[in-house]
Amino acid sequence: QSIIIILDDIRSMHNVGSAFRTCDAFMIEALYLCGYTPQPPHRDIHKTALGATETVNWQYFGNTMEAVNTAKGLGYKIIAIEQVHNSTMLNNYRYNIEEKIALVFGNEVTGVSEDVMQIADNCIEIPQWGSKHSLNISVSLGVVLWELVRNLKQN
Repeated sequence: QSIIIILDDIRSMHNVGSAFRTCDAFMIEALYLCGYTPQPPHRDIHKTALGATETVNWQYFGNTMEAVNTAKGLGYKIIAIEQVHNSTMLNNYRYNIEEKIALVFGNEVTGVSEDVMQIADNCIEIPQWGSKHSLNISVSLGVVLWELVRNLKQN
């Protein structure tokens, strides 16, 4: 599987550390840290990552559009993880192992930036039934990757 994770202005070091761990668990090709997303080395990232900063290929980009354009240039389809009109529900999204995808996870409060949403090839939404309609980014990352991998194993 060719999957890149792009973190769009994530503010929490614990979320970044958790993203490293989840990327390691699913053998993700690369993790792109963008904008003011914290980068290793930092004690709070390492505390949550449990060594995954050493096993996951990662790169820093000054802004998310730079990361998205780099991924596009490498042949990746850009998929935003966001709640918007016309999004595809995660359980209905069919991931083809032949395609290279870059999943963009947005800021904890404002979500995926508007400029990225404008050029995304698709948008996936995690179905939710509660009143908050909000999941922590580290939970969202795990849910999305598990569903994509689970879907691959069934096909």
